Amino acid sequence: MPLVELELRHLHSLCVIADSGSLTKAATLLGVSQPALTAQLQRVERELGAQIFLRGRRGVTPTPLGQYLLTRARGVLLAMDELRSGARRHPSTQRPVVRLGGIAGAVSVGLADRLSDLLPEAEVQLTTEYSPRLLWELLLAGRLDAVATVDYPGFPLRQPVSVLAEVVAVEPVFVAMSHQHRLAGRDRVELSDLADEPWALSPPDGSGWPDCFLVACEQAGFRPRVLYTVADAQPLRELIATRRAIAACQAVFDSSDSVVVRPLAGDPVKMRHLLLCRDEGPVAHMFDGLVRLAREAYSAYAGRRPHYQAWLCANGQSGD
Repeated sequence: MPLVELELRHLHSLCVIADSGSLTKAATLLGVSQPALTAQLQRVERELGAQIFLRGRRGVTPTPLGQYLLTRARGVLLAMDELRSGARRHPSTQRPVVRLGGIAGAVSVGLADRLSDLLPEAEVQLTTEYSPRLLWELLLAGRLDAVATVDYPGFPLRQPVSVLAEVVAVEPVFVAMSHQHRLAGRDRVELSDLADEPWALSPPDGSGWPDCFLVACEQAGFRPRVLYTVADAQPLRELIATRRAIAACQAVFDSSDSVVVRPLAGDPVKMRHLLLCRDEGPVAHMFDGLVRLAREAYSAYAGRRPHYQAWLCANGQSGD
């Protein structure tokens, strides 16, 4: 990669690596794999002919060259943010743009659709990411106007005073298993009954998953045997259907003829769906309306999951 092809995203990656002190943590924040981030860093270092970071058991630290690059990279990124902010303050004949971010899924899509209907004169853009923490960073940097994200009780994301936040829904974590599993016929499953099972879990999201689930397992008296770390729903579903693993999943995870989704007794793990908005952003004045749309989108999504509707009814809640 010739040096002249360095892009803003490469400079941003270098800054995130320096701030987090770890390639693994930085990869989570950036929503990429650790090998991919390492390969990108190595390409830059090869072009420069010197190391940018020293690797050690406690993480990474910038070399003198790294300090030089980071100082200038931060200046470039700050200048670009100021350029974007200044451009947005100038009147334009183009359609106004609303930049929405969210966790990948039908809730984000449903919110974007409803917002487009509410603001037909605006262009609603949707950016989805795996990591809630990355969405926070993009919001605070002014690159997103509002974000539909999640956090976990006991692992809350720290909320700056400059951000408006509202809980859209609190959703329990369920378990997905093969329809032939020995516990598939139960209405609810005790977490402790799954102590000897092989598990598949989605990767760390930088905001408390799967840490919150591992804590619940320890409280139930065991440490799960995690054989698979899978980010995509389709291979995860294949692992479950073929009885190679069971998986902790959202309550809105799709069931099928070969995969059943069951509540955990006592609901030991929960997640919160949140709507966030910068208090000086272009949609801050309509934040209450955005919250209503987000709740409508979540209800419509959850309403298509019979197993979740059954749980809501059993707990005296309505999915409408």
